[in-house]
Amino acid sequence: MESYGRNGRRVALVAGLRTPFAKAGTVLKPMSAQDLGRAAVAELLERTSLDPREVDIIVFGTVVPSVLAPNIAREVALLPVFPKGIPAFTVSRACASANQAITDAADQIVLGHADVAIAGGAESLSNVPILHSRRFSDVLVSAGRAKSLGGRIGAFSRVRPRDLVPITPAIAEPSTGETMGQSAEKMAKLNHIPRDEQDQFALRSHRLAAAGTQDGRLTAEIMPLYIPPAFSTWATSDNGIRTDTSLEQLAALKPVFDKRYGSVTAGNSSPLTDGGAAVILMSEEKARSLGMKPIAYVRSYAYAALDPGEQLLQAPVFAAPKALERAGLTLADIDLVEMHEAFASQVLSNLQGFESQAWAERAGFPRPMGEVDRSRLNVMGGSIAIGHPFGATGARITTTLAHELRRRGGQFGLMTVCAAGGMGFAMVLENAA
Repeated sequence: MESYGRNGRRVALVAGLRTPFAKAGTVLKPMSAQDLGRAAVAELLERTSLDPREVDIIVFGTVVPSVLAPNIAREVALLPVFPKGIPAFTVSRACASANQAITDAADQIVLGHADVAIAGGAESLSNVPILHSRRFSDVLVSAGRAKSLGGRIGAFSRVRPRDLVPITPAIAEPSTGETMGQSAEKMAKLNHIPRDEQDQFALRSHRLAAAGTQDGRLTAEIMPLYIPPAFSTWATSDNGIRTDTSLEQLAALKPVFDKRYGSVTAGNSSPLTDGGAAVILMSEEKARSLGMKPIAYVRSYAYAALDPGEQLLQAPVFAAPKALERAGLTLADIDLVEMHEAFASQVLSNLQGFESQAWAERAGFPRPMGEVDRSRLNVMGGSIAIGHPFGATGARITTTLAHELRRRGGQFGLMTVCAAGGMGFAMVLENAA
């Protein structure tokens, strides 16, 4: 099978960068998603010395868009450093939104429609929009249309106390009503994932992320960010990584989504997070002409989906073998694996699914993908420790996998991301060294 871009338009990952990831409501609270995305892209340009006039397209992902600036990609493209004529569009595929941005940009390069693209995503879960009730919204519309003061007073006279209760967005499936945490709890039960295994995996995530921060591998991918409005404080690293946590502390936490029989806790789940991340993609020829040294090439990718009412976060089990098949590879060829950690129960369920004959047959394959070597999995921790800004995580994982693959001298890396709506993503990167 011909790999992605083998028509002579191979897509090179040239660079990647992100802001620190911070728990929602903490240090990055004053910054919008647009602020975070623009900061990451501006610093990325500065570090690579890429002439902004070389950029052909910008694609960005976000999950909870601002009602004031719904096309975040265009807001990024309107940074003063860029020419105003760069096309830009925003995508949303839940937790795989940055992955969607990257693959959309890569497709434009393969098609020959672009030579240089910036892709990524950003999320500010500190600043989610708060909605009025429908009745109060109707009152506001009526008051706005009134032609006299008496008409406006009459409109507002219909307001009742219950109409003033705000509506906050819920991280729940519109089709099932289940929150993501409830779905993770369901997966833990269906796949017999014990609480102790979830807590151990969470502890592993924190310890590896702490090690990657201490030795500089993670912080090399992070820009220092001065915080408005005074710009007198700054963030330089992720603030969700717990260097002091222990298995005993994690075990003491109470279940959140099924308080009586559950096993999913705040400790073995990824936190709500703010952050932005971006990558620069180029055609292989363009990178060579600009003197840019690629970190990795996009070898293949795949998306998949299943019924969200079944196992919401299990679709990577369908996407990963498809991406490997498209790359002409098997799991034995893969040197590193990066999996988004929405919940420990989700990662452990996905890993179990990769080894399952039943899941393989459902995915259309005669045999399972195989067992993932844990020593090659999320070697610098994952979203449980680092955090998960919905729209940005995919670009973080892409950057980390590419850099670590090069550091270790491996040839191929596989990443997977689960996403709301029962969707899954997988990509194979090839070391460009």
